[in-house]
Amino acid sequence: MADLLRTEKLRKYFGVVSAADDIDLQIEEGVLTSIIGPNGAGKTTLINLLTGNILADSGKVFFCDENITYLPIHKRVKKGICRSFQIMNIFPKLTVLENLQIPILSFMNRSLRFIKPVYRHTDVNDRVEKLLKEVGLMDKRDLPAGTLSHGDQRLLEIGLAMAPDPRLLFLDEPTAGMNPVERVKILQNIRRLSRERQSTFVIVEHDMDIVFSLSDRIIVLHRGQILADGKPEEIQQNEDVRRVYLGEELFWDKL
Repeated sequence: MADLLRTEKLRKYFGVVSAADDIDLQIEEGVLTSIIGPNGAGKTTLINLLTGNILADSGKVFFCDENITYLPIHKRVKKGICRSFQIMNIFPKLTVLENLQIPILSFMNRSLRFIKPVYRHTDVNDRVEKLLKEVGLMDKRDLPAGTLSHGDQRLLEIGLAMAPDPRLLFLDEPTAGMNPVERVKILQNIRRLSRERQSTFVIVEHDMDIVFSLSDRIIVLHRGQILADGKPEEIQQNEDVRRVYLGEELFWDKL
């Protein structure tokens, strides 16, 4: 498969701490990839570098073979790179429908057109309807977002990230704070969306049940470097990964 995104010797320091240390990475189109690692491994820093939330000290980032290393966030979104965050980012007093209208209006350059009512933008509303169906929130479209369950709010946040119709979508701990039932629901939705959509999903996640049941590929970070990269069964057997995590008695020994 073709590389959708790749990096060359990507580096980022915070003082003397190396959060990304000469990272050479390729993200293949259509491959659902998870990024894991111990706390402080550099997972969120890497996502921030790839999506433009922070800029690299050195190295390069390429998207569809174009150098985007120093491209600002909004231009990366226009090119097809989006993300969700660990901390919930929704408009709680607006309805689910209105939440999704906002990024779509912005992406379609309609956000500053004040004369024409939103409901008359039929192409915008068609896109919102499609998105509501994709994330499974059609029956909650008219509810204030703040009244949704935590799991449904996470689904809405994924919908917000999907609104610009990205080719590459990063989800930073999408199941954080969920109960087991909610985790299963969002797991099923992510898997379905990955198979049905044109978007390629990359997930940062701590829940190993989700990582190993969901992923086509797993990248393990440790101290700002790629420790291992491969299929789930390869990562389970990797001795370096076993050493970095909890010694010989690992979470996946019980899977």
